[in-house]
This record gives sequence, C-alpha cells and structure tokens, in this order.
Amino acid sequence: MNRTDNMNFSGLKAFIDANRVEMIDLKFVDLKGSFRHVTVPVTSLSESILSDGVGFDGSSVGFKSVKSGDMCLIPDLSTMFIDPFWDQPTLSVLCNIVEADTREEFIGDPRSIAIRACRYLKDQGIAEQAIVQPEFEFNIFDSISYDVNPGKNSIEIISRESKHHTETTGNPFSGYWIPHQGGYHSAAPGDAFRNIRAEIVKILRDMNVKIKYHHHEVGSSGQQEIEMSQTELVQGCDHGMLLKYVVKNVVLNHGLTATFMPKPIAGEAGNGMHIHFRMVDRNNQPLFFDPDDDIGLSELAYLFIGGVIHHGPSLAAFTNPSTNSYRRLVKGFEAPTSLFFSLGSRKSCIRIPKYATQPDTKRFEIRSPDSTCNLYFAAAAILMAGIDGIQRGIHAGNREWGPYNEIENVPVRFRKRIASLPESLEEALRALERDHDYLKRGNVFTQTLIDGWQNSKFEREVVPVKNNPTPLEFELYYNC
Repeated sequence: MNRTDNMNFSGLKAFIDANRVEMIDLKFVDLKGSFRHVTVPVTSLSESILSDGVGFDGSSVGFKSVKSGDMCLIPDLSTMFIDPFWDQPTLSVLCNIVEADTREEFIGDPRSIAIRACRYLKDQGIAEQAIVQPEFEFNIFDSISYDVNPGKNSIEIISRESKHHTETTGNPFSGYWIPHQGGYHSAAPGDAFRNIRAEIVKILRDMNVKIKYHHHEVGSSGQQEIEMSQTELVQGCDHGMLLKYVVKNVVLNHGLTATFMPKPIAGEAGNGMHIHFRMVDRNNQPLFFDPDDDIGLSELAYLFIGGVIHHGPSLAAFTNPSTNSYRRLVKGFEAPTSLFFSLGSRKSCIRIPKYATQPDTKRFEIRSPDSTCNLYFAAAAILMAGIDGIQRGIHAGNREWGPYNEIENVPVRFRKRIASLPESLEEALRALERDHDYLKRGNVFTQTLIDGWQNSKFEREVVPVKNNPTPLEFELYYNC
C-alpha cells in the first residue's frame, strides 16, 4: 500500500508504523514546474500538520516578496507514497500551498490553479471531470557537460546509442548503434536503455501511477517515450510530476543523465509532451463521442477543440514556455506548428486518434506542449481555453479548422483561417499579453500571476538568450 484516499491522522500514523517510516517529505511545485521539498522527522509529526500545515519561506522560491513571504504546506494524503530514493524509510506526499495567516489556498500555487480550473468546469455544468493522458518524451545520455561564460560557450553530449559515440569518447564501438532518426520502437540490442525504462515503470507502478506503455523514440541519441494512462486532470499532473522525478533519479542512479528538453540536439527529433483530453459527466459517461458524426466527435468536443485552436498562440506561453521550445516547433518539419485538427495525422496541433473509436476512448490530443512547461499551468490553461470555446460557441468544424491531414490539404480559400503557433517565446508572451481574459474566469489564473509570468520569462530567459552568442554564430560569422 503506497497511496490511499480519505485517510485521517490515525490512518496516517498506522501507515507510518507499518512501514517503519522515519521521515515525511513534503513536496510542492514552484512556478517553473519543479519539485521543492521540506522534510519532517516522524518524531515531530502532529495532527496539526493536516490542518495547519508546515511553514516555509515563499519569497525564496518566487511566490512572495521578502516582507510577506510566510506560507504553509498542507499535505494531500491521497498522494502519499514510500519514496524509493531515500536511504531512510521516507514517506513523500504532495502538498497544496496556503496563506500562513488565513490558511486559504494561495492564489499562485500551481496545483491549486489546476484544482480551481477543474472546479470551474464543474461549476459551469459542462462536465464532472476532465480526463488527461500525458505522453513524455525524453533523452537518456551517458554524460552531458556545458559551460556558459563570457569567454567560453560549449556543449558536449555523449550517447552510447549514437554512431558518434566512439568518435567522441574513444570507447570501443559495439556496432549496434541506431541510425539517424531511425530509433522508433527500436529493439534490443540497439535499444540500450530498455531495462532502465522498465525499472522506471515498475517504480511508478509501486507509486500507483499507471503507465500505458514505454518504448524507444525516433531519436538516435537515447530518445525515450513513456505514455501514462488516462486519469483525472489534477491527478494526471501529479503523476506527470512523479514520472519526471522517477526518471531523473533512476537514470542518475545508473550513472547516466536524462533531459526532457524539447530540443537538446540539433538535427535530432525533439521531445514533446503530448496531452490527450476528454471529459465525462457525473455518471462517468463520455462527453466527446457522437456515433452519428463522421469522425465520432460530439458537438461539445468540436467546441472544446475550437477554443484550444482559437487561443493556441497565447496558450503557447504556458504549454511551450522556454526559448528551447521553439527550436522544436519549426515550420516545414514534423513538429506541429499549424493550428488545425486532423484525423490521425501527427503534423497538426490537434490530432483525433483513429484507433480511439469507442465512447470511452474518444478524445483529442494536443501535440504542441513540451516538458519545459509547468504541467499544472499548461493543463489548466488548455482546459480554460476549451471551456471558453464551449461558452462562446467556437466550433472547430464550422470554422473549417479541420479535419485535414496536412496544411497542404487545406483548401486554398480556407488557408487564411489556419493560424500558426508562435515562432519564439517572445512571440508567445506577446500573444498572452493580448489574449488572457479566458484564463481569469472563475479566478483560476490571476492578472498578477499572468503579469509575473510574462515579466519573469522576458527577464530571465528571452533577454539573456538573445544577448548570448552561440557556438554556431562563431562558425557562421567569426571570419566575417
């Protein structure tokens, strides 16, 4: 037993005693979308932790100013699990962030934002639950080194699966390398990290995180994919955070390194984080299926998709919030850059899987997001865009936004209706500046958070990357 719902303090104590737990690790998510934590010895545990929480300094992680930084973590016991990456028996639990004085939910807590988005969906009478299914792509490398200094900019990546491994390391070459862009579903011995993926999935299963499957991806330098099973939106975000946590720690324990960067290697396939969406009513009946529609979609699904396509440029500020995101989203390649929907094609931003033909599997997949996002922000923003589409009647089919297999298949008279995703983080942030009212409904996102997100991204990412010359620029312009 690693997770349970509806647990009280006595149940928590019994679990701790049964598993000889010595530490309780309280995990929360920062604005960037990374785990932070504080650890409480079981000898300091009291019942008040469930109601009053544990205090911490929110100013140090960007949530508050120094003069008003006190905040508290309230553990959600439904998320607890025995953490396999500690030497001492440790119980990890995900937390919501609350105000220290009132114990009210902190308006900028990423997990609380996703909770409020789901609450807003339910309050509007649209659906009982949003169901998500993220797919994670990432690379496992033998080693990575990088240096960013005024007099030195360098990157070196070593991958045993690449043909270049022996050239860069001098190590013996097995001959079982994966051809360039030829790694999709590659089998052993070329699939060098299959056992590590299996270990990752086993640990996730022990945490009650269900996985649909895992396999080698297209990239020849250790590109992997692990696809999760469908689950409720907030739990899906929790599970996505745990997946990244487990991947990084397992890989590190093997003396390797993993990255979820969208484009770590030029010329190789990039890493996306595709998210499948569907909705159910209070009786758990699917809401996106209509047997009388040509492609099996309900009116509600067309409206939801319409909202996502309509707000696609501003959504990118949360679904693709890094400068590296746009090295993957390049027009003319397989990356999904055009805002239309397709039946089966992986070149569109929105894909309706052909094999999802049953009522409880009918869904759409948004293919543009990547793992540099804060998953709670991204999922909540997509949900709010879809709700706006439903409320405003933005019908994806009636607006001729699909289904098309490729942009070239769009009739010429409709092509001007097909927008594109931003081509840079700066462009995405400008789009968010123009289009964000839909995010603020139900007090899900606040103007303060949106403004802070934009300002932080400009100051810490857009401007520094603009101002930093790259090794490629030296190759192009040194001898000018």
